[in-house]
Amino acid sequence: MVVSAAAVKPSLTQAMHDDPSAIVEQVAKDYDVSPREVVTAMPETMRRFAPGDAFVPALKDIAGWGEVTVIIHTDDGIMEFTGPVPDGEIARDYYNLMGRTGFHGHLRYKRCDGLAFVERPFMSRPSASLLFFNAEGGIMLKVFVGRDEKRDLKADQLAAFRALADRLSGAD
Repeated sequence: MVVSAAAVKPSLTQAMHDDPSAIVEQVAKDYDVSPREVVTAMPETMRRFAPGDAFVPALKDIAGWGEVTVIIHTDDGIMEFTGPVPDGEIARDYYNLMGRTGFHGHLRYKRCDGLAFVERPFMSRPSASLLFFNAEGGIMLKVFVGRDEKRDLKADQLAAFRALADRLSGAD
């Protein structure tokens, strides 16, 4: 009897409990699911969700955090920017990041269908990131809490991240 490769894979939930540091986009490909489904399969203690209409309030809050890392991960590459996220404003159906240098651009904020606040180990270190999901369950962008000179998460940013998660996810 021949057993398919899919039949021997652990369930997605089990896989994310066994290795919560796995790269979300790779797991999504391996399981033929969306990145949002992968995050949903993570242990509940590692993730909280907020609605898509929290996109603008989240980015406005992040604009006050200082230096963070923004990642945009596509099939063709992983782009990383470390620096402050500029404040933005809405015009012509885009959230326009108002920086003239560094990270800037135009984001289709109405396509945001949800956010996830994720705290999990990554490369043997704690990490905290905010993932912005589009309507298809893909990740529009990720914003990671910055690290200090010892490579530890910046305490002030982690506190701001958790406060934002409390406010936007409806936690007390």
